[in-house]
Amino acid sequence: MNENRLDVLKDERDLKSRDVAKYLNVNESTYSEWEHNKIPIPTRRIIELAEFYNVNIDYMLKLTDTRKVIKGKTKLDLELIGNRLKEIRQELGLSLRGLGDKLNCSFSSLGSYERGENLINCEILMSLSKFSNYSIDYILGRTNNKKIGK
Repeated sequence: MNENRLDVLKDERDLKSRDVAKYLNVNESTYSEWEHNKIPIPTRRIIELAEFYNVNIDYMLKLTDTRKVIKGKTKLDLELIGNRLKEIRQELGLSLRGLGDKLNCSFSSLGSYERGENLINCEILMSLSKFSNYSIDYILGRTNNKKIGK
């Protein structure tokens, strides 16, 4: 399971887990499990949390120590995300099957993400980001900076 900085970000705002859970409209135990890396955070919730704290997802999920302020609502554009996933795969010189093997994911799932049919699973998104050094914020359309920490 991947680490995150949810506890640090929460403490900076002098919030309790129940406050953040209420904001997200989720059960407090669910939020606590996300915060303590017990279960993966769904991709949509990762975006909501980053927006709530006005930070880059890469920082929030401990992919970088570079903290950036990103304000505003993220327009979840599955076509843009799909195009960026395809761009990354092609720059890596991999087929859908080849990338699927690297990420332990089916090529058909990757294809559906690239075609903008489905939002990429958070665990696959994390694996892709770590493998490729591409920013999750870039992949999800929150920034135009491609690489983590840039």
